[in-house]
Amino acid sequence: MKKGLIILIILGVIAFGLYRWAVGFNNTAVQYEADAKTAWSNVESAYQRRNDLIGNLVKTVQGAADFERGTLTDVIEARAKATSTTIDANNLTTDNIAAFQQAQNGLTGALSKLMVVVERYPELKANQNFLELQSQLEGTENRINVARDRFNEAVNIYDVHTKQFPGKLLAGLFGFEEMARYKADAGSEQAPDVNFDFN
Repeated sequence: MKKGLIILIILGVIAFGLYRWAVGFNNTAVQYEADAKTAWSNVESAYQRRNDLIGNLVKTVQGAADFERGTLTDVIEARAKATSTTIDANNLTTDNIAAFQQAQNGLTGALSKLMVVVERYPELKANQNFLELQSQLEGTENRINVARDRFNEAVNIYDVHTKQFPGKLLAGLFGFEEMARYKADAGSEQAPDVNFDFN
């Protein structure tokens, strides 16, 4: 009788320990996943700020006499595509992030062309509103880089937690899947020569 009771107590302690471990793993994974989703929201927010600034920049440039319409059209179309490409934070797959990144890269390319063309318009280079928007865009590009880095760091913490043994055993059971990271743009190992300084 005593032996049976001791075995029951030992089994109860083991079961309770396993339960506490599973709950602890799950709660931590939920927290890390939520942190990564919040970090993604910050990435989107930084890009949205850039899109808003570009809209104001386009309006300022449109006021310049004889400005090249084709260049402006490219920026407007790229901006429309970039703003329409969004990702639900619950669906951060590699393909979705790649599509988002491609749309943003298209806008970056169109914006770079616009800035090159502006060189030929001294009245724009001296326009205070344009200069202010240009400065804000430079700061926003830095914010975007920081937000993407923080997103990748948050995803890494989540992925390490759900992929390390023995947590990996529970991750599949609880439905925690690997999250995609924001990857460097193709060709980004060669820094582009973009000069925003028109002074």
